[in-house]
Amino acid sequence: MKFGKRLKQQIEETLPAWRDKFLSYKELKKLVRLISSAPPLPTESMEYGKAEAEFVYLLNNEIEKFNAFFMEQEEDFIIRHKELQQRIRRVIDTHAPNGTKSSEAQYKDQMAKTKKAIIDFHGEMVLLENYSNINYTGLGKILKKYDKRTGGLLRLPFIQKVLQQPFFTTDLVSKLVKECENTIDEVFPVEEEEKTKERRRDEAITVAGKGIFRNTVAALLTMQEIRRGSSTYDHFSLPPLNLPDSDLIHSFQLNSPIPIL
Repeated sequence: MKFGKRLKQQIEETLPAWRDKFLSYKELKKLVRLISSAPPLPTESMEYGKAEAEFVYLLNNEIEKFNAFFMEQEEDFIIRHKELQQRIRRVIDTHAPNGTKSSEAQYKDQMAKTKKAIIDFHGEMVLLENYSNINYTGLGKILKKYDKRTGGLLRLPFIQKVLQQPFFTTDLVSKLVKECENTIDEVFPVEEEEKTKERRRDEAITVAGKGIFRNTVAALLTMQEIRRGSSTYDHFSLPPLNLPDSDLIHSFQLNSPIPIL
């Protein structure tokens, strides 16, 4: 699938409030086409310099957009992570021997709601990791097109700059994702997971068309695709992503009206 179509599809699959935060790939591609279709200009000419300056200006605006959105989401995730940890502790303390001793039914209900909140939170963080991946990949592709069609040499220095940007640095978000996964493993009994495994697999068909589940799986599949090695793979490409052999992911792929890969 062409990157432009993949990006368009991913924007449609993500959270509505995020849709205007992605790379303006189509507009940048049009500008590259416009610059490259103009009469050839010496790379040292004033006209060529102006055209390249306009292109770089738009790219810098895109990076500012990515950074502002990414840092805002990152700060929100830090706060929400702390709140979820406190929420889990309150629920457990309420049911503990020295707590207020809510009924078993109330405890299970509160834990189920808390688990859903954690899974939704985990899904949003995966979406943000994908946001970083796909925008970085888009910048690399548009810069490659520019250099190829104009004879410019922007890609190398610009990508080196991008590697230092906040939106590209996902270490903190990845850490929070892992902590969420550890919390689910530690707080929610494995026995309960085994009991509900078959039910969740059946529910996957129902929820795959809506909500955070579909958004998250679409993001994971997109990350896997854009990180896959190809003839254009180089040292600026993201490393491959290997997804687990999940029944839920397979059911999503089989039932999605738009093929992801």
